[in-house]
Amino acid sequence: MRRTYGERPLHLIAAVASFAIVAYAIFQIADRPQPLAVALWFGGAIIAHDLITFPLYSLLGLIAGRAAKASPRPAARAVNFIRVPAILSAFAFIVFFPFILGVSAETYELASGRSSDVFLGRWLLLTAGLFVASGLLYAVSLRRGPRSGPATDPRGARSPR
Repeated sequence: MRRTYGERPLHLIAAVASFAIVAYAIFQIADRPQPLAVALWFGGAIIAHDLITFPLYSLLGLIAGRAAKASPRPAARAVNFIRVPAILSAFAFIVFFPFILGVSAETYELASGRSSDVFLGRWLLLTAGLFVASGLLYAVSLRRGPRSGPATDPRGARSPR
């Protein structure tokens, strides 16, 4: 299988399952009353990501990486303990921003009968919880000590053993 396909069978199963989910989603969108509006929204999301957010988080990652290289070794590992909760918090904000900012408060209240006033507090609590959990995991990783990995020379190349 690996010689013919190039990967393990699990990879093929995952790829086929992904295509099946995408096909299902496309058919569901096509059955909606306004599929063009969904397509425009999706295209706008792609453009917004590629032209705005990708350069922004790439720049932030570059800054964090350079700051970590200038710091002692534990700081280099700390970058991911900041990056992961920040990305998860940003994803939650992107998904719920109309409710967090109160943009669609009236529509939400009419549709659900509930107030959208709780979303900002809950998002802030989620963000704080993610950073606290990440900080605890970082503290545990520092307590365990450095990882034992392959030996490297100062240029980053592996040293022969």
